[in-house]
Amino acid sequence: MIATSNLSKTYGSKTVLNIEHLDIPKGQSFGLVGNNGAGKTTYFSLLLDLIKPTTGYVKNSNIKVNESEDWKPFTSAFIDESFLIGYLTPEEYFYFIGELRGQNKADVDTFLTQFEELFNGEILNQKKYLRDLSKGNQKKAGIVAALIGNPEVVILDEPFANLDPTTQIRLKGLIKDLAETKGVTVLVSSHDLMHVTEVCERIVVLEKGEVIKDITTSEATLKELEAHFSGSEVV
Repeated sequence: MIATSNLSKTYGSKTVLNIEHLDIPKGQSFGLVGNNGAGKTTYFSLLLDLIKPTTGYVKNSNIKVNESEDWKPFTSAFIDESFLIGYLTPEEYFYFIGELRGQNKADVDTFLTQFEELFNGEILNQKKYLRDLSKGNQKKAGIVAALIGNPEVVILDEPFANLDPTTQIRLKGLIKDLAETKGVTVLVSSHDLMHVTEVCERIVVLEKGEVIKDITTSEATLKELEAHFSGSEVV
């Protein structure tokens, strides 16, 4: 589904990402972890053609993302609040995204009914602009908008940040359902090792822009990751 080959990104003399080879098959729930500056957001930005690679490429369904836009109709993402349109209400934003995805207002309204618990009465019919919502509610709106139109690939950068525990639990269920039930390829980056091990069947660790671990998730994965990041693992 997603193939990365000889991908690098350099700013001046500093290389912030250097991935020789990384394949993510269709329907996999894929987690990306690493400390600040490890290259997680850079990788997602390259996946979405938000920045250009210095070398190499990413293919999404055999389409080089920096050479064609044919991957966009089946790919969606929420990276940060810059993906929102702050002067719209949530409803206006959802309808706008729906229109881009070939959905009419009735389609979008029907789609949104399944997120009533996630929204917890704080998103719809509040007569607020997106810019006036809390960071957590902005994130909820952005993630749900990314799911409109049944995308085949969903990319979420730090989806659990700024969310309360109840919402985190609901979001984990949502992500697992996307991959396990609907066959969506889900890419998640997170600083939260527990959350990412719970929702992702495979986890890659980035360090200084390079892949240093590629793990199939098991009961031992969380302890392995904690040992790695605490510096206590045996080399």
